[in-house]
Amino acid sequence: MAAPQSQPNFTLEVRRTFTAPREKVFAAWTQREQLEKWMCRDVPVHTVTHHLVDVRPGGRYQIEVRDSAKGEVYWGQGEYREVKPPEKLVFTWAWTKDTPAGPSLHPRDAETLVTVEFFVRGNSTEVVLTHTLFGSAEIREMTYVGWNGCLDVLEKALGA
Repeated sequence: MAAPQSQPNFTLEVRRTFTAPREKVFAAWTQREQLEKWMCRDVPVHTVTHHLVDVRPGGRYQIEVRDSAKGEVYWGQGEYREVKPPEKLVFTWAWTKDTPAGPSLHPRDAETLVTVEFFVRGNSTEVVLTHTLFGSAEIREMTYVGWNGCLDVLEKALGA
């Protein structure tokens, strides 16, 4: 019997510096009213609803994304593994289609892991986002584009 093939572990890292205090940037990642302004809002035709934001170890989040151009609904969801205000967040990430319990949008990448670290840089905050456990380079690259789009929106939200 052949040994099972190991899954690749593609990783992405995004570094951004925001002209805002660390506490304000951390709040943008942990408070529903702040998340509503930027998370998953990188595509103008998307309607985004944050149904659940329970930021504590073992707590969950659930984001509904309606794509009017494609007539599809996606759900981003996961569990917070580590919450250390205002320094660090670690959470799982999974995309499903149609409903929260629907089929995985990316079966090879069913559940990935996101670590977000917040560093004081004078009057600014450097965010280091590390997203791991991808099963394919293609999904990693799509996710890289998505995170950068979201962080562009976050930058505008923090400046508002």
